[in-house]
Amino acid sequence: MNIFKFVPSINMKNVTEVTTFVLKGFTDKLELQIILFFLFLTIYVFTLMGNLGLVALVIGDSRLHNPMYYFLSVLSSVDACYSSVITPNMLVDFMSKNKLIFLGCAAQMFLAVTFGTTECFLLAAMAYDRYVAIYNPLLYSVSMSPRVYVPLIIASYVGGILHASVHTVATFSLSFCASNEIRHVFCDIPPLLAISCSDTHTNQLLFYFAGSIEITTMLVVLISYGFIVLVILRMHSAEGRRKIFSTCGSHLTGVSISHGTVLFMYVRPSSSYALDHDMIVSIFYTIVIPMLNPIIYSLRNKDVKDAMQRVFRKN
Repeated sequence: MNIFKFVPSINMKNVTEVTTFVLKGFTDKLELQIILFFLFLTIYVFTLMGNLGLVALVIGDSRLHNPMYYFLSVLSSVDACYSSVITPNMLVDFMSKNKLIFLGCAAQMFLAVTFGTTECFLLAAMAYDRYVAIYNPLLYSVSMSPRVYVPLIIASYVGGILHASVHTVATFSLSFCASNEIRHVFCDIPPLLAISCSDTHTNQLLFYFAGSIEITTMLVVLISYGFIVLVILRMHSAEGRRKIFSTCGSHLTGVSISHGTVLFMYVRPSSSYALDHDMIVSIFYTIVIPMLNPIIYSLRNKDVKDAMQRVFRKN
């Protein structure tokens, strides 16, 4: 299965190398650009408020000082950074078609892949944390001590940085001479490969590696929740089952939305690949999902709701 349709290499003689890129975005119609500007500005403001507010809540409330909420606060900080890599530059492009220099485009792609991959690893670590807490709650504080969850968080970031480094170096080692117009709202890998005039076979192989990361993290989530289901089936207490569903429901919802969107975006036949259509999908997982995550984890989590109520009562 080919994930992308790649552009074959062409004769490089008498061809000028591209040093700047222009992001084409959604539309050239001014009226629609203004509407989209205010729409995504609103989304971005809510994203920052929700995610940074959740980080502040975890830091400020001692009742939330446990590994589950440390993971959640790190996820929220990643979401805030992920959205900040994409949205501000996109808002500027709605008002004026600024050119991105070669290094600026590379930096944006590196950061976007870093935070996207880190989120995948964090979701897997959070699933493992829930498994440990539910499968053997008496040993939870020992099994998920700082010596365990801190390395898991660090490893998630390191994995994201390494993955982004490989893709960024491989992508920007290519020659871009066919066009400098990227049919996207940010410097993503597929639209950059589409305008390259180099052989992109190596990049295609790298996407199989990227797919293996996605599948591996999904397997960790599925296995962890498989064991959690076994615990639920053995339970005789309805209250115990309700508490588990309350604890895990928000995480499972977030995982389903995140992984489902990424799988739809990348792991499918090349015949179904279309830049315009996939630009909308990529907007969903880079801008909309970071806004939804604080809502999902707040509304479906009793501890977070109680902490928010305590904050409001103090004020």
